Amino acid sequence: MSEIDEYWMHIALKEAAVAAQEGEVPIGACVVADGKLISRAHNRREIDADPAAHAEFLAMKEAARKLGRWRLTGCTVYVTLEPCFMCAGLMINSRIDRCVYGAADPKGGALGTLYDLSNDTRLNHAFDVTAGICAEESAQQLREFFRNRRKKK
Repeated sequence: MSEIDEYWMHIALKEAAVAAQEGEVPIGACVVADGKLISRAHNRREIDADPAAHAEFLAMKEAARKLGRWRLTGCTVYVTLEPCFMCAGLMINSRIDRCVYGAADPKGGALGTLYDLSNDTRLNHAFDVTAGICAEESAQQLREFFRNRRKKK
């Protein structure tokens, strides 16, 4: 595990903690280019009543706005949970260079667990994926969130 990847994943983990405090599923993300933080975000589906308000989706949208371009070439997306089809599709469409994620998602992961959209030769873009960075911390945040949610019910 690269120290640089671990550093940025801890930024994403902090965003995930904010999501949990807001009652959202604790998933956090950040976008990095040239060693600089471009954007960060966390899940906001409940707060915004928006099915697309996934952490990495929001972080990529903000990065595009800040960079003034829809192509996110040169960018790496860090996210605490393996991206779903929607977010992996946005990564393809925005031409990111790389995605680094924490915990694998056996029910919806589209970057290696259920499918691998990052490397599908039928698509017009491929990108590198590094899986398992701070995976246990990422998974633990999710387990605690859902454990607490079940206790409240």
